[in-house]
Amino acid sequence: MRIPLRSLIARCAMAVVVPVAAVSMVGLGGMSSAYAQEMPAGAKKPGDFPRVKLTAGMFVIDAAVAANDPDREQGLMYRTQLAPNEGMLFVFNENAVHCFWMKNTLIPLSIAFMRADGTVTDIDEMQAETTNNHCPRNNGVYALEMSKGWFASKGIKPGVKMQGLPAAQ
Repeated sequence: MRIPLRSLIARCAMAVVVPVAAVSMVGLGGMSSAYAQEMPAGAKKPGDFPRVKLTAGMFVIDAAVAANDPDREQGLMYRTQLAPNEGMLFVFNENAVHCFWMKNTLIPLSIAFMRADGTVTDIDEMQAETTNNHCPRNNGVYALEMSKGWFASKGIKPGVKMQGLPAAQ
Protein backbone atom coordinates (compact mmCIF):
# COMPACT_ATOMS: atom_id res chain seq x y z
CA MET A 1 0.00 0.00 0.00
CA ARG A 2 1.36 3.38 -0.99
CA ILE A 3 0.82 6.40 1.32
CA PRO A 4 1.61 9.81 -0.11
CA LEU A 5 4.34 11.67 1.81
CA ARG A 6 2.05 14.64 2.50
CA SER A 7 -0.57 12.35 4.10
CA LEU A 8 2.09 10.61 6.19
CA ILE A 9 3.41 13.95 7.48
CA ALA A 10 -0.12 15.08 8.35
CA ARG A 11 -0.79 11.85 10.28
CA CYS A 12 2.47 12.21 12.23
CA ALA A 13 1.68 15.83 13.05
CA MET A 14 -1.77 14.85 14.38
CA ALA A 15 -0.23 12.06 16.45
CA VAL A 16 1.88 14.71 18.21
CA VAL A 17 -0.62 17.60 18.39
CA VAL A 18 -3.63 15.73 19.81
CA PRO A 19 -1.85 14.29 22.89
CA VAL A 20 -0.13 17.64 23.55
CA ALA A 21 -3.51 19.42 23.39
CA ALA A 22 -5.01 16.88 25.80
CA VAL A 23 -2.16 17.35 28.28
CA SER A 24 -2.56 21.13 27.98
CA MET A 25 -6.27 20.87 28.84
CA VAL A 26 -5.48 18.86 31.95
CA GLY A 27 -2.85 21.38 32.96
CA LEU A 28 -5.37 24.20 32.61
CA GLY A 29 -7.91 22.54 34.82
CA GLY A 30 -9.57 20.26 32.28
CA MET A 31 -13.36 20.44 32.14
CA SER A 32 -13.73 23.09 34.84
CA SER A 33 -12.27 25.71 32.50
CA ALA A 34 -15.01 24.84 30.01
CA TYR A 35 -17.68 25.98 32.46
CA ALA A 36 -16.31 29.36 33.53
CA GLN A 37 -14.11 32.05 32.09
CA GLU A 38 -11.41 33.73 34.17
CA MET A 39 -13.05 34.79 37.44
CA PRO A 40 -12.32 38.21 38.90
CA ALA A 41 -10.75 38.34 42.36
CA GLY A 42 -13.28 37.55 45.06
CA ALA A 43 -15.77 35.82 42.75
CA LYS A 44 -16.99 32.36 43.70
CA LYS A 45 -16.21 29.47 41.40
CA PRO A 46 -19.22 27.46 40.18
CA GLY A 47 -18.49 24.58 42.57
CA ASP A 48 -18.28 26.88 45.60
CA PHE A 49 -22.02 27.62 45.79
CA PRO A 50 -24.22 25.42 47.99
CA ARG A 51 -26.46 23.13 45.92
CA VAL A 52 -30.01 21.83 46.16
CA LYS A 53 -32.04 19.27 44.18
CA LEU A 54 -35.38 20.67 43.00
CA THR A 55 -38.19 18.95 41.17
CA ALA A 56 -40.68 20.35 38.70
CA GLY A 57 -43.05 17.51 37.89
CA MET A 58 -40.84 14.62 36.77
CA PHE A 59 -37.77 16.83 36.13
CA VAL A 60 -34.91 16.99 38.65
CA ILE A 61 -32.89 20.20 38.74
CA ASP A 62 -29.39 20.54 40.19
CA ALA A 63 -29.35 24.15 41.38
CA ALA A 64 -26.60 26.25 42.89
CA VAL A 65 -28.09 28.45 45.61
CA ALA A 66 -27.55 32.20 45.86
CA ALA A 67 -29.09 33.24 49.18
CA ASN A 68 -27.03 36.27 50.20
CA ASP A 69 -26.31 39.61 48.52
CA PRO A 70 -22.81 38.81 47.16
CA ASP A 71 -23.95 35.44 45.74
CA ARG A 72 -27.11 36.94 44.21
CA GLU A 73 -25.05 39.76 42.68
CA GLN A 74 -22.67 37.27 41.03
CA GLY A 75 -25.27 34.70 40.03
CA LEU A 76 -24.24 32.89 36.85
CA MET A 77 -21.85 35.63 35.72
CA TYR A 78 -18.71 34.41 33.93
CA ARG A 79 -20.13 30.92 33.27
CA THR A 80 -19.79 29.70 29.69
CA GLN A 81 -22.21 26.77 29.93
CA LEU A 82 -24.54 24.83 32.18
CA ALA A 83 -25.13 21.09 32.40
CA PRO A 84 -28.49 20.00 30.89
CA ASN A 85 -30.55 20.20 34.14
CA GLU A 86 -28.34 22.66 36.03
CA GLY A 87 -29.37 26.12 37.14
CA MET A 88 -29.16 28.70 39.89
CA LEU A 89 -31.80 29.32 42.53
CA PHE A 90 -32.01 32.81 43.99
CA VAL A 91 -33.51 33.02 47.49
CA PHE A 92 -34.64 36.45 48.75
CA ASN A 93 -35.35 37.89 52.19
CA GLU A 94 -38.65 39.48 51.20
CA ASN A 95 -41.72 38.82 49.12
CA ALA A 96 -41.30 41.46 46.42
CA VAL A 97 -40.67 42.07 42.73
CA HIS A 98 -37.02 41.08 42.18
CA CYS A 99 -35.57 42.19 38.83
CA PHE A 100 -32.62 40.61 37.00
CA TRP A 101 -30.22 41.60 34.24
CA MET A 102 -27.49 39.79 32.34
CA LYS A 103 -24.38 41.96 32.73
CA ASN A 104 -21.26 39.72 32.50
CA THR A 105 -23.51 36.68 31.99
CA LEU A 106 -22.13 34.90 28.94
CA ILE A 107 -24.92 32.43 28.20
CA PRO A 108 -28.60 33.14 27.43
CA LEU A 109 -30.92 32.07 30.22
CA SER A 110 -34.57 31.51 31.06
CA ILE A 111 -35.81 32.62 34.45
CA ALA A 112 -38.81 31.43 36.46
CA PHE A 113 -40.06 33.62 39.30
CA MET A 114 -41.81 31.83 42.19
CA ARG A 115 -43.92 32.55 45.25
CA ALA A 116 -42.95 31.28 48.71
CA ASP A 117 -44.95 28.08 48.13
CA GLY A 118 -42.90 27.29 44.99
CA THR A 119 -45.60 28.20 42.44
CA VAL A 120 -44.13 29.64 39.25
CA THR A 121 -45.72 33.03 38.55
CA ASP A 122 -43.69 34.32 35.59
CA ILE A 123 -41.11 33.01 33.10
CA ASP A 124 -38.88 35.24 30.98
CA GLU A 125 -36.14 34.72 28.38
CA MET A 126 -32.88 36.67 28.80
CA GLN A 127 -30.14 37.36 26.25
CA ALA A 128 -26.48 37.10 27.27
CA GLU A 129 -24.52 40.22 28.21
CA THR A 130 -27.43 42.66 28.25
CA THR A 131 -28.56 45.18 30.85
CA ASN A 132 -32.29 44.99 30.13
CA ASN A 133 -34.37 44.55 33.28
CA HIS A 134 -36.31 41.31 33.61
CA CYS A 135 -38.97 41.81 36.27
CA PRO A 136 -41.89 39.56 37.17
CA ARG A 137 -45.44 40.90 37.24
CA ASN A 138 -45.93 39.27 40.64
CA ASN A 139 -44.19 39.35 44.01
CA GLY A 140 -42.09 36.34 44.93
CA VAL A 141 -39.21 35.06 47.04
CA TYR A 142 -37.47 32.73 44.56
CA ALA A 143 -36.10 32.90 41.03
CA LEU A 144 -34.60 29.99 39.11
CA GLU A 145 -32.27 30.54 36.14
CA MET A 146 -31.79 27.72 33.63
CA SER A 147 -30.38 27.51 30.10
CA LYS A 148 -32.50 29.48 27.65
CA GLY A 149 -35.56 27.54 26.56
CA TRP A 150 -35.33 24.95 29.35
CA PHE A 151 -38.75 25.68 30.89
CA ALA A 152 -40.52 25.75 27.51
CA SER A 153 -38.84 22.50 26.41
CA LYS A 154 -40.10 20.78 29.59
CA GLY A 155 -43.62 22.24 29.38
CA ILE A 156 -43.13 24.19 32.61
CA LYS A 157 -45.41 27.24 32.72
CA PRO A 158 -46.79 29.62 35.35
CA GLY A 159 -48.86 27.63 37.83
CA VAL A 160 -46.41 24.71 38.04
CA LYS A 161 -45.09 24.13 41.55
CA MET A 162 -41.38 23.53 42.31
CA GLN A 163 -40.54 21.12 45.12
CA GLY A 164 -37.45 20.97 47.34
CA LEU A 165 -36.99 24.72 47.79
CA PRO A 166 -34.94 25.76 50.83
CA ALA A 167 -36.69 27.96 53.38
CA ALA A 168 -36.92 31.61 52.34
CA GLN A 169 -34.85 33.88 54.54
